Amino acid sequence: MNRRTFLMSMGALALSRLGWARQRQGYLWTDTSLTSGYPYELPDLPYSYDALEPAIDAQTMKVHHQGHHATYVNTLNKALEDLPTFQSLPLETLLANLEKVPTAQRTTIRNHGGGHWNHTFWWKILSPQKQEPSLSLLRRISSEFESWNRFRGQLLDAAAKHFGSGWAWLILTPTGRLRIITTPNQDNPLMPYAEIQGKPVLGIDVWEHAYYLKYQNRRAEYLSALWEHINWAQVEALLE
Repeated sequence: MNRRTFLMSMGALALSRLGWARQRQGYLWTDTSLTSGYPYELPDLPYSYDALEPAIDAQTMKVHHQGHHATYVNTLNKALEDLPTFQSLPLETLLANLEKVPTAQRTTIRNHGGGHWNHTFWWKILSPQKQEPSLSLLRRISSEFESWNRFRGQLLDAAAKHFGSGWAWLILTPTGRLRIITTPNQDNPLMPYAEIQGKPVLGIDVWEHAYYLKYQNRRAEYLSALWEHINWAQVEALLE
């Protein structure tokens, strides 16, 4: 048994002992390989810092990854130092059950655990090369939102109008429907605080640090440029 399998087994035991039931949360995420186990590590980007230019400049990507994401990882590890039971849980399970975390550490784990998970997810949603969605993905999304253009408009509109820092998401709900939601700060759809819980299949970062060096307050311009770098193959894989 490797360390990852051992920690997952211990996490399952901890869930049982604490009376947590993942299925009661309507939580659909089953892939716990997105993030490493505790102590968490900053993942490498799957491309170079300048790979998304001119849509996102290299300096923004470097600060975003080495500055913001690294801080989330380090602060999360610090918050978990004295919580051995919670160290053994997959991060996805921990975020889905934040109300079980001791009050003293809950907000820190919510913010920084969410920040680590969201950004690890986010880097993989971006592609240096422009991709076209497959015919099957076009049909799936169009069936839920009437058309691909209507889906694009609704998602980017939700991202543009989200007040303050946060994320816009396309999620798969427990009933198998696709929905667009937004979350504040570093919350995500796995958490019990989301307006609708579900499996994230696409996320868009609308924190100012994701775009401000290049776009200043022109969030809509950032979103339009970003759309050309969505990794649709990754989105489709997450829908399976």
